[in-house]
Amino acid sequence: MGKEAVLIIDMLNDFVLDRAPLQVPATKHIIPDIKEEIKKARASKIPVIYICDSHEPDDNEFSRFGWPPHAVKGTEGAKVIEELIPTKDDIIIEKKTYSGFYNTELDKKLKELGITTLLLTGCVTNICILFTASDAVLRGYNVKVFENCVAGLNKEDHDFALRLMSEVLGIKVL
Repeated sequence: MGKEAVLIIDMLNDFVLDRAPLQVPATKHIIPDIKEEIKKARASKIPVIYICDSHEPDDNEFSRFGWPPHAVKGTEGAKVIEELIPTKDDIIIEKKTYSGFYNTELDKKLKELGITTLLLTGCVTNICILFTASDAVLRGYNVKVFENCVAGLNKEDHDFALRLMSEVLGIKVL
């Protein structure tokens, strides 16, 4: 199976908190399960890597894709939620778009650590989880997604993304 890392994707205030600009209501339900996966990873000395949206105030993503401003670098909304705060031993990778690999140091860091298998958690299932998973598979990583640790904007898109990851990308959905 190789060496694993747990990725915590976009579990940020602007996606989780009530009345946040891009609140994904289902994220509240996955927090305890993600917390448990983090606890198991740390106990087993498996790296925990936080992949976090970090936008400029005038980011192209807001105008091009129509998203409201969110996770603007340096704001409270861009911080990891209180329940899942990283420790000094965790790795934080900032991203500007859907995939955790696009124009980031993620691939380089994973190779440095000898990681071959990624365990994905976070939000949004059919956006950042899906695009990060796809880029990981295309780079040769084994990918597993914890179904109880990912949240979509709605059930239909969430289920579609899990099915696509499983049937098209060969990802193990646990």
